[in-house]
Amino acid sequence: MEQKTPASELRDRMERFRLRMERDHPTWEFAAIFGRANQFYLTGTMQDGVLLIPRDREAVLWVRRSLERALDESFFPDIRPMRSYRDAAAGMGACPGVIHVETEVVPLALLERFQKHFPFREVKPLDAGAAMVRAKKSAYELAIMERAGRIHRRVLEDAVPGMLREGMSEAELGGEVFSRLVREGHHGITRFGMFGTEMVLGQFGFGENSLYPTGFDGPGGCRGMAPGAPVLGSRDRTLTSGDLVFVDCGCGVQGYHTDKTVTYMFRGPVSEEAVEAHYRCVEVQDETASMLRPGVMPSEIYETILGGLDPAFLENFMGYGNRRVQFLGHGIGLAVDEAPAIARGFDEPLEEGMVFAIEPKKGVRGVGMVGIENTFVVTRGGGRCITGKNAGLVPVE
Repeated sequence: MEQKTPASELRDRMERFRLRMERDHPTWEFAAIFGRANQFYLTGTMQDGVLLIPRDREAVLWVRRSLERALDESFFPDIRPMRSYRDAAAGMGACPGVIHVETEVVPLALLERFQKHFPFREVKPLDAGAAMVRAKKSAYELAIMERAGRIHRRVLEDAVPGMLREGMSEAELGGEVFSRLVREGHHGITRFGMFGTEMVLGQFGFGENSLYPTGFDGPGGCRGMAPGAPVLGSRDRTLTSGDLVFVDCGCGVQGYHTDKTVTYMFRGPVSEEAVEAHYRCVEVQDETASMLRPGVMPSEIYETILGGLDPAFLENFMGYGNRRVQFLGHGIGLAVDEAPAIARGFDEPLEEGMVFAIEPKKGVRGVGMVGIENTFVVTRGGGRCITGKNAGLVPVE
């Protein structure tokens, strides 16, 4: 299967990046892209190197390793070798006093090494603008994400119920889900843009383990393997009759992700309180998705939805106790946690082709985290779901 990003895609992306820089930074002169996801987006390859974009000249991808691979898998028109940034500096000529970089991504030590050969005086961020360029997906990107969504649906809705068995651990379930996703076509990584975020696949929790506090910026909880590896699920917590099973994980194809959460009732129902809370979350998902239309501001969606919820329901909504997140959903694509978010402060209107994971969830004492998550494409008719329509609380005997 051809996996090279088409040259036409790369040209369009670079053009839109330059237009965004003109809009956000009218006097910009020079951008340096170090982050692998942005490099891939603009060049079709992710290597040890730097993409340099002068305002008045064509961009050059300088590669330390692997030049051979970059040339093999990318249609980017100008890929050159470098042993160090000295080579790139010699090839690019004089450096302007101000450069724009991904300040959320670039370590200070790397920037200092770069500055030895590119003697800029000031650094300005380009992160927000680059994120908004990536937010609007092309037909090519949407087709890839729809493939990921179909895999996601098959595994979480059709396959996971048959995996659940008395006595298995959360970690075992996570491993089996991961294995099945990879066999179906998952690319084997769940990539996040947030600094320091590590994730094998997602969060797997039985009962109240799905409420356990984590440093991850999401509504769900997870004990994980160990304090030094708080990921996937616990080896010690095993599945018993009456447990709520919480599965929140990513799936990806060719670098692009979808996000989905499904809950299951193992050999017995959960409390009526939990059932009512869950289906109210499903209603919130559907109400939010209906507002995913071009021209609507994410902040407007957030305020409208939150303003319509009963104060009693808001207790433990989008988290548990004082660990509540301040969003209803997030952009998704080359990373699971892309901009914009469905939250206050995101006031740029939606565009057709943007993609969001909508995840209303609520913690219930004695039960766990109920709720739902699916991935939606912004269309004129509202959000179009690409990860399935199962409402969750799937009964498993």
